[in-house]
Amino acid sequence: MPRRLLRDRQIVIDEWLYVAEAAADASAPLIVTFDQWQMEPDTWLERGSPLGVVLSAAHKIEQLAPDLSRFALIAAEFSGPSEGRGYTQARLLRERWNFKGELRATGYVRRDQLFFMARCGFNSFELPDADLEDAYTAFSTFSAAYQPSNDLGLAVKLQPGIPASA
Repeated sequence: MPRRLLRDRQIVIDEWLYVAEAAADASAPLIVTFDQWQMEPDTWLERGSPLGVVLSAAHKIEQLAPDLSRFALIAAEFSGPSEGRGYTQARLLRERWNFKGELRATGYVRRDQLFFMARCGFNSFELPDADLEDAYTAFSTFSAAYQPSNDLGLAVKLQPGIPASA
């Protein structure tokens, strides 16, 4: 069964394949791990198909920066509910390194995280299939924000919040 995900606030069939899934389709867009990319960049480039890379929380964006232009997709893997380094990776990719491609949250991704992930620049989310149907409502959870952000994953940039008077 094809994988479905939430991309740009719509449920879509994921055309990207991970290395383990790609044996049957050499022309499909391919997602490799950062370690696979570092060990064999020429092998992946020779395929000629769009490339994506998955970063674990421990990977530093600076290690990937020289190759950013080679990727149409970058995914940040969230290993559990207390792992937050992917939020920082997303902000760095969008704001410091000006990455314009698809930015995907993968791993432990749940509906209640989507709004905050989108505020950091994620525009694509791998969620459990059962959560997909109502996940898009997460993007309208709030209409104002107290903290600045790039809001690239949201359809509309939030307006600054007005604190309640004491």
